Amino acid sequence: MVRIRLRRTGMKGQASYRIVAAEKEKPRDGKFLEILGSYNPRTEPSTVVVQEDRIYHWLKNGAQPSDSVAQIFNYTGIAERYERFKAGEELDVLMAESEKMMEERNVNPRTRRD
Repeated sequence: MVRIRLRRTGMKGQASYRIVAAEKEKPRDGKFLEILGSYNPRTEPSTVVVQEDRIYHWLKNGAQPSDSVAQIFNYTGIAERYERFKAGEELDVLMAESEKMMEERNVNPRTRRD
């Protein structure tokens, strides 16, 4: 079974993540099928860059998002747009909406000072 999940990258204490499609049985940082985007929780606001068309492809073919990825999808609106995609809305309209939302959301992210 394919899962859409996070794959950790970055140095110790400075984690960032790739959103990947991987087999459920593979280890967290092991072999994966495709890179679907990236997530950096260390910026304010957190930075999410994804290829929504590929995410829709994997979800349509039965991939299940992990709990953390499902939270990211809900937070960024991807889950809601996927439901509209399943209901029959055009992919081009959804991708234009996604591009606009990403531009507004990922403006000048700064790394937090913890």
